[in-house]
Amino acid sequence: MQKTDLRSYNNSPYHPGGSVLKRILWHYVNGIVFKTSLFPVYGIKTALLRLFGAKIGQQVEIKPNVNIKYPWNLNIADEVWIGEDVWIDSLVMVTIGSNVCISQGAMILTGSHDYKKTSFNLITGEVVLEDGVWIGAKAVVNQGITVASHAVLTTGSIATKDLEPYSIYQGNPAIKIRQRIID
Repeated sequence: MQKTDLRSYNNSPYHPGGSVLKRILWHYVNGIVFKTSLFPVYGIKTALLRLFGAKIGQQVEIKPNVNIKYPWNLNIADEVWIGEDVWIDSLVMVTIGSNVCISQGAMILTGSHDYKKTSFNLITGEVVLEDGVWIGAKAVVNQGITVASHAVLTTGSIATKDLEPYSIYQGNPAIKIRQRIID
């Protein structure tokens, strides 16, 4: 019976992008401006994200205590709301469409580990949240997932597979419970 051996973990195939200096600077900017409630001004946050390479649309609201791993792996369209305590683990690209709401405490994850390997290798996958998506409070979107147009992932639910458009998903793992009808 094999056992996990973290001494054999090798992260060398993964490259987060950006220079070492850029990653260090972002670490401090993220901690001082984004992961606190000291800077409630959305314009400052979006300007800093753009400065670090993110593509940010118009009317993007980023609430306090948001953690963003690497902004150069982030593409946010127009009219997006990102709630308090959201964690965007952008090891690889995260694309967020227009009119998306990511509620408080939600997690957008682009990385995990291969539990089948003794070395526990890093695995990554891009996340796409298409237009009109709502990710509920404390919900989790795992790596490699596309949440299709106007789908809803309800509070506390975990997306482990792609979500269909105009559908409501609930549970762990999230399953489709009904169609989303917008009046």
